[in-house]
Amino acid sequence: MSVASLAVVTPAPATLDTLVADLEAEHLDLDRLVADLDEPEWNTATPAEGWVVRDAISHLAFFDDAAVMAMTDPEAFTAMAQAAVAAGGDPMAEHLRQGREMSGHDLLLWWRTARATLIGEAAKLDPKVRVPWFGPPMGTLSFVSARLMETWAHGQDVADALGTTRLPTARLRHIAHIGVHARPYAYIVRGLERPTVRVAVELTGPGGEHWAWDDDVSATDAVRGDALDFCLVVTQRRNIADTTLELVGDAAKDWMAIAQAFAGPPSAGRPPLGDAVRPR
Repeated sequence: MSVASLAVVTPAPATLDTLVADLEAEHLDLDRLVADLDEPEWNTATPAEGWVVRDAISHLAFFDDAAVMAMTDPEAFTAMAQAAVAAGGDPMAEHLRQGREMSGHDLLLWWRTARATLIGEAAKLDPKVRVPWFGPPMGTLSFVSARLMETWAHGQDVADALGTTRLPTARLRHIAHIGVHARPYAYIVRGLERPTVRVAVELTGPGGEHWAWDDDVSATDAVRGDALDFCLVVTQRRNIADTTLELVGDAAKDWMAIAQAFAGPPSAGRPPLGDAVRPR
């Protein structure tokens, strides 16, 4: 069956209210994984090389604080971001150091305070404004979606570290949406020519929902399959080889090999798991 002959149902745009509510739900989902950890468990290695559970949470806390500054004092945020870039070195080093010097209890309090403030400020944003960030300013909806994506992705690292399987939810739609629209970025950040071939994306949500992007009849290439698998690949939490995604055409295969929904330098992604079994 050709891509053009398939019925395409494009997900309705999210609203700020639904995004903020879904971001808060994502926070709570991850909180349940770490709320009762004892001190040694905070130092459990994650699949992110060199990072333990506490590093994932301190990363989220730091950038939730930064997001609050970006929303409430854009000029101060811009100055801070420029200073951080000018300083050079490892941009992650300072907040990882902070988290590693805290007890698990204090780290959890930091993250809970940061994210609660983030939720409160995000709910008051004008959906039409653009928020400065580490790179180009972002539209309000994209900004909140990005925080949700980052929470989910680092939450996956925590779940994998703790041997926990998370229940997929309809919130994956936000992450998939970012992943689809970040396709050009994966090429640009690697200095590659921006692709011109259209790739349709058709996913099955956790409740059997049909989510699809690109209703252009000229799209002869496609990515089809489970929404969770797609989100794991575009956030580089799984290698494409460890999923059941169906890739139709060379453009789809090239994209999924380098897909990167998050900002920053190009990442090599995760190696295939092979015979290792890691919870999804």
